[in-house]
Amino acid sequence: MVDPSHELMLEQLRQIRATLAVHSQKFDEVLFRLSSLEIGFAGMRREQAGDAETVAHLQARVDRMEGQIDRINQRLELTDSPA
Repeated sequence: MVDPSHELMLEQLRQIRATLAVHSQKFDEVLFRLSSLEIGFAGMRREQAGDAETVAHLQARVDRMEGQIDRINQRLELTDSPA
């Protein structure tokens, strides 16, 4: 015959194992979701870097056009000559 106190301890251990299994499963799910967030964040950073590059190229073009407009204005004598 099994001692009632041993049976009670075995039942408690079974419950602890069941709870641990649930927590382990949820932890795995959290890790998966965290990985998904990290991948998404990395993608956003790549897009942001691409946008910054585009802005830099556009600013360079605007600067060149501004210089061209200044030269045109000077040739047409629409502005004062530089000092």
